[in-house]
Order: sequence, then structure tokens, then C-alpha cells
Amino acid sequence: MRPVSMLLFLAFTLLVFNAGNMPPGGAEEEKTEQKVWAREGSPAVLPCYLIPKKLKNSWKQLSDKTSVLWKRHGVSTHQEPHMVLEVEYTGLRKMALPMRPRVSVQDPALRNGNFSLLIDPVRSEDAGWYEAQVAYSNKEVQNCQVELGVVTVTLSPPGFVVENEPLLLSCNSSHRASLVETRWFHNGQLVPTSGTLCSFHGALSILRPSMRDSGPWHCQLRYSDNEIISATHNLQILGFDGPINPIVYAAAGSAADLPCTLSYLPSAFGINGVKAHWSRLAGGHLEAWAFSKNWSSRSFPLHLSVVGSGDAGQYRCAVSVGSKKISRDVTLAVVTVTPSIQGPVSEGSRLLLICGITHPRGHERFQWKRLNSSPTNKLVAATSHNPEGHGFQTGPTLEIPQVSQKDMGAWECSVHGPEGRLGAVEYGLQIMGAQVSSPPTIFSGQVTFGLTLTLFLLLTVCVLALALQKRAQSPAFPALEGIVAVNMPRKKEMEEQQEEQIQQTEC
Repeated sequence: MRPVSMLLFLAFTLLVFNAGNMPPGGAEEEKTEQKVWAREGSPAVLPCYLIPKKLKNSWKQLSDKTSVLWKRHGVSTHQEPHMVLEVEYTGLRKMALPMRPRVSVQDPALRNGNFSLLIDPVRSEDAGWYEAQVAYSNKEVQNCQVELGVVTVTLSPPGFVVENEPLLLSCNSSHRASLVETRWFHNGQLVPTSGTLCSFHGALSILRPSMRDSGPWHCQLRYSDNEIISATHNLQILGFDGPINPIVYAAAGSAADLPCTLSYLPSAFGINGVKAHWSRLAGGHLEAWAFSKNWSSRSFPLHLSVVGSGDAGQYRCAVSVGSKKISRDVTLAVVTVTPSIQGPVSEGSRLLLICGITHPRGHERFQWKRLNSSPTNKLVAATSHNPEGHGFQTGPTLEIPQVSQKDMGAWECSVHGPEGRLGAVEYGLQIMGAQVSSPPTIFSGQVTFGLTLTLFLLLTVCVLALALQKRAQSPAFPALEGIVAVNMPRKKEMEEQQEEQIQQTEC
């Protein structure tokens, strides 16, 4: 009997233990456990999907008399829980004061068995164990237990980041095991430690951040229990659009616009006060060039109406955004043409046109071409060979061995780099004694037309003269012949009288 008594005692003890853990009314209880990780500042959903046993094989909705109570245990399930959110079957809600504006459940989803808790946004102190207790109208009770882990990515200094200002990205979590390794990824690529990037104890230091460092940064934490936790931070850096050291190419005598455009609108960072100041270092002195204020724009260009070789050089755009200041240097390179002969050129002269820039980078290429006309066969590029049939000559120097009327007009020298066409300058070739306003082809046509008209008039006069002469010699004019015959003897007498007077005078 002793073994039977022992079995009865154990069965009774088990019943008493279960009864002590059952809610009032002898309801049956069911529990599920899981873990969720969320980044601080982002929303987190603690999942809880429960269906009463009698409805598991049907599509019926839950009764209106269903209530849910969410409690938080802290970092351990053994700690005393406190209420987070309670929704009674009447619809009455109760929320804990510290989490009141950040916790909610979806009312329409409750009748479908979705009792998930939404926390938005998550804070680092929200980490811990949460429990949902769902009571149905039939006194059945089911539980969900969810552990919320929080990953924190912090930026130092806080606020927005500007170019060239050192920053520190830190990554840690609420996991209680020992941290073994931290790895950082940028745009999906593992970030190696270099001169400008340093990683230590879960933190990444960027000494001189630039616009290339903008975008998603992903930290991956590996712990001693082989738990791997990760989080992503989207880094926004306030800087300038375009290349780091832009160069603007402008022809001498033309206008130039120097760019100064921010990567984001300052209002996106909650900043309204913006100032832009242009300056230029000329002759060892810093000259103030322009000053502007704008609260709704991110572009502050400097417009120069006419530029020359003396305007070439380095300009600086300094933008004050809130309490921070960023600047960008812009180089103005002026493209010029220097002729070997100043002023109008005589026909037959040898002419060299030399194209140059004030601030070369060493990889520029030059191309010469005649505007609105095909190049002549006489043109030679002094620095490279130009295959026949091409519409341009390469090289900075254009040589015209013998200048003629066909060479008069506009010539263009364009500057090219690896990124394409950089700029161009035009040169107007004038020939001494030529009509500059008329192109050579039109001028030659006018001369030919005038000569043709003159020859036609002369030929007409000659034809008329011959016709008159023939008419005078024809028998149709006998009266004329009589008059000529009568006048001949009279003319002879007059000549004899003149000779006698001359002889008397001499005596």
C-alpha cells in the first residue's frame, strides 16, 4: 500500500499546484514564447496570435467578450510585472502612464485572434519580457510571452552631420552575453579599418566624413552565445552637390556661374537660418565677392557677367547653417585664344592661333573647328595629325600657312577632358581690306555678277556702233555724198588762203 499511497500523494500535489496557477473559474491556460529585436527609435511589434481550442478548426470570429492584458516583467520573468495595456471586453482601455502614448493594439484584429502589441517608438528602457493574457467568454485563458531586445545606434555629436566634421557611430544592444565581435557595412560592403575609419568596442569613427559616406550603415554584433544582432542607421551628411573641387571653364569675354548647392534643404534638419558668403583670394588679400540669405533654397551660385584672364583663380563659398559652417572651393579657369598677329591679318601671311587655359589640370585636350564652314586643306594642327575628312583639328595650336579670304570668319577652340566637353572659346579672323560683314563665298558671287553685267553692256554698245557705221556707208544716203563733194573744193581754197597769209607775215 505504501507505493499506492505515494502515487496518490504526488497526484494530489500536482492538482493543487495546477489549481494554484489557474485563473478563477478553473480556466485552462496556454503559453507561447518568442523573441523580437528592434532598433531604438523605430516601431516594434510584439506578436501574439491566439485562437480558443474550440475555434481552431473553424473560421468563426471570437466573441465580443474577449479581453487582453499586456504586462511587462522587466529584464527577467521573475520580476514583478506591471501593467502596460489592458483592453476589456467592453472596449475600455487602461494604459501605464510611462508608455501611454506609445503602445496600442488593433481593435479590428482582436476578433481575428491578433493581440499583438505595437510600441512606437521603441526606447532602450523598453527592453525586457512582456506577457499577454487573453481571456475568452468561456473562461479559457491563453498567454503569449515575448522578449523584446533593443539595439541602439547612436551618433556623436548629436544632431545633423556636416562635411569634414569628425563623427562617431556607436552600436550596442540589450543582450546580456559578452560581445565578441563588431562589424560595420556601408552600402552592403564590409568596411575595412583605414586611415579615416577606426572601429573599436562597437564604435566606428569617421575622421573626415564626405558626401560619399552618406547612406545606410549596418552594424553586426556577435556575442559569446553565438547570438548575432544587427541594426541599420541611415547617415545623412550636409555638404555640397557635385565634385569635391569643381572647376568651371569659361571663355574670355563671356559670363560664368560658379556653383554652390547644398546636398539637402536645411529645413529637412529643422534649420531655417542660412547664410552664404563668397570670397576670392587675390593678390594675398581676401576679397568679399557676394553675400546672400535664403531660407527656402539650397543653391547659392555666384554670377560673373564678363570674365577675363584676371578673373581666373580660386573662389570660396562659405555657408552657415545654424551654428555650423561648411565651405567649398571653386576654381574658375578662363579659356583664351592668342594670335601670332594682332589685329587684321594680311592675305598670304602665316598665322598661328594658340588656345590655352589659365588653370590646366594636365589632361585637357583641344579641338579646333571652323564655325558654319568645313575646314580647308591648308589647316595643320601643330601638336597632332588630323586625318583627312574629319571636321576638326586637334591640339592647342592652329596653323594657317597662308591666310586667304576663305579663312575669314569665326573659329572655335573647345576644351575636352575625361568627363567630356569642358568649355569653348571663339576667335573672329579678320583679313585686312576685306569686307568682314560678308562671307567670302557671297562676296565672290557678287564680283562675278558685276563683271558679267559690265561685259554685257560693252558688247551691246559695240554692236550698235557697227550697225550705225554700216548704215552710213550704204546707197541709202546720196544727199550726204553730195554735201561732202560740194564742201571739198571750198575747204581747199580756204587752206590756200591761210598759206598765203603765213608767207606775207614772214616777209
